[in-house]
Amino acid sequence: MSGIHSFQDLEVWKRSVDLTEAVYRQSGEWPKEEKFGLTQQLRRAAASVAANIAEGAERNGTREFLHFLGIAKGSLAEARTFLVLAGRLNYLDETALRDLQRQSEDISRMLAGLTKSLQAKLLDNRPLTTDH
Repeated sequence: MSGIHSFQDLEVWKRSVDLTEAVYRQSGEWPKEEKFGLTQQLRRAAASVAANIAEGAERNGTREFLHFLGIAKGSLAEARTFLVLAGRLNYLDETALRDLQRQSEDISRMLAGLTKSLQAKLLDNRPLTTDH
């Protein structure tokens, strides 16, 4: 993560914020009866992705960061589930749904890559022992 000074430097965080903004814009016109249902759940799940990346990056160490990336991954899966439901309920047109799904798939791949990189960093920093 050379060149990374803040969570705001992480491309996956930037893309997660973009997804959250898109979710808010798309869900703004959904039926009023969904205000405290699907709309709120999707918005919270999407926002949680970026928030957990940020929190993990600012924690004390790689293990904690990995923990919060796992939470972010779970929140993303939750958001992706709500997107499927929104599509089935015709709250999103096919183009908007495809775009949001593509964004979430990209973020999922980025989270997996960052996780793999941080796990490798942990292994590289592990002290050598003679015990097995």
